[in-house]
Amino acid sequence: MPDSDSSIPPPSPAGSETNGPTRRQRRPRYSGKNPRKFGEKYKELDPERYAADVVKVLASGKTPAGSHRPIMVQEILEALALQPGELAVDGTLGFGGHARELLARLAPKSSPVRGRLIGLDVDPIEHPKTTVRLRAAGWTDEVFTPVRSNFAGLPKVLAQLGLTGADAILADLGISSMQLDDPARGFTFKTDGPLDLRLNPQRAPSAAEWLGRVSVGDLATTLRENADEPHAETLAAGLVERRTRTPFTRTKQLASAIRDILRLPKAEPGGLVDDSSIRRVFQALRIAVNDEFGVLDLFLRHLPGCLNPGGRVAILTFHSGEDRRVKQSFREGQRQGIYAAISENIIRAGAEELRANPRSSSAKLRWAVRA
Repeated sequence: MPDSDSSIPPPSPAGSETNGPTRRQRRPRYSGKNPRKFGEKYKELDPERYAADVVKVLASGKTPAGSHRPIMVQEILEALALQPGELAVDGTLGFGGHARELLARLAPKSSPVRGRLIGLDVDPIEHPKTTVRLRAAGWTDEVFTPVRSNFAGLPKVLAQLGLTGADAILADLGISSMQLDDPARGFTFKTDGPLDLRLNPQRAPSAAEWLGRVSVGDLATTLRENADEPHAETLAAGLVERRTRTPFTRTKQLASAIRDILRLPKAEPGGLVDDSSIRRVFQALRIAVNDEFGVLDLFLRHLPGCLNPGGRVAILTFHSGEDRRVKQSFREGQRQGIYAAISENIIRAGAEELRANPRSSSAKLRWAVRA
């Protein structure tokens, strides 16, 4: 399989040149009518060159390979109520979709008042790419400051930049589509890849390493608490027993073992199968490997001190454990007088967005205003 970072179409095969001054590229060949593998989707991976094709993918309700569609943009903008000249933080920069909208309101081209956005992300692969995209869109150092950091490290980032607080903070806790879809990152079991699941591949352990040493009891607890897996004990015992014979190193290898342990029917080409337990196991491992709940708890604890008086925060969650933590933190903060107002209920994506982007279905938005 070609390398995952394949934004440039593969070179023409030998003999494809014409005798004229220009070279003509043959269409890359792949099995079937349409490309299926991540690296074969060269049109989606090069949106500037194949803009019309990307528009068709978006119109079909799908996310182009290697990109990400920002979720609940209008709802987030309403919650943050940004004004030109303010200082905002995008704590999970991702593909930069939310950041573009935030920047357009912090530093509108028609206004002499220029605000500033600080864009944090822990991913060493995607963060530089997004920085390049935003720079190419005209967002200079004056208005956009990229920082590679986990959003829980926001207090340190603000201190290093000589700032006492922000007027608005956004944290989108979802995994970006370009991470999920790239088999080299190990987040998907639909295509074989290394069992990694790390948001920051430079920080150990990988999912393979973690799974290779966790006890049966701790694995069962992880599956229950991180994914509400009903077969947690059965899967934990089966996976630990199997790893003694063959360590788990590949995504499809783990998925196959889960199917065998639960005696699930094997996936047939074009057929429908129940992969819910496999999805839950991968989710539980991802949360554990990246300590996602611990990072969120630390962020929520430091959050009030990172907001200016009257500052607003919006947090987008995708897991019941995340939403529960945010809800409890906001309610306790309001009880103590730290927050002047909070969202009483969760905000969900509208019907049109759900149709256009099915990945928004599990999103839950909550906001709070600093006293």
